[in-house]
Amino acid sequence: MHPKKILHPTDYTDTSRPALMEALSLAQEHQASLVLLHVVDSLGPEDLTYGESASADQPEAYRRRLFDELRHVLPPDTHIHVDCVLSEEELVTAILRTQAEFGCDLIVLGTHGESGLRRWLTGSVAEEVVRRATCPVLVVKEPLTPARLPEERPTPLHPGHLSRSDG
Repeated sequence: MHPKKILHPTDYTDTSRPALMEALSLAQEHQASLVLLHVVDSLGPEDLTYGESASADQPEAYRRRLFDELRHVLPPDTHIHVDCVLSEEELVTAILRTQAEFGCDLIVLGTHGESGLRRWLTGSVAEEVVRRATCPVLVVKEPLTPARLPEERPTPLHPGHLSRSDG
């Protein structure tokens, strides 16, 4: 597989960071372009959170701020073509529509790796994208920090330390 256009949906969390690094690595390796997608609940003035003053251009200022944040997700020395996309759609719909509109031939996304009841109740965005996408999807799970095991202390097994119970 040699992708030419890679889609990476990001929510700026630690979960999406490993997927971004993988998408960047693949884009550089295959000289592909990258499409960064960020989905927001609303781009309307009632949802402004950046302290812009109330004015007619408030939604536009908010959009500019979101685009700036999206552009700063990438390391500055990246030499690949990047398109930034903001969407107000439902997350899976936004991912699938962006993939189709930009002709992306690979989607690289992160997952929380939830399982059990929580996944059953909330569903999995990654799972739905994998099922419905018309191109390959690479799901990058957030790396887990290995549990710290207690230090092993070897127990000397000398004949004098063994006891026997004749019960």
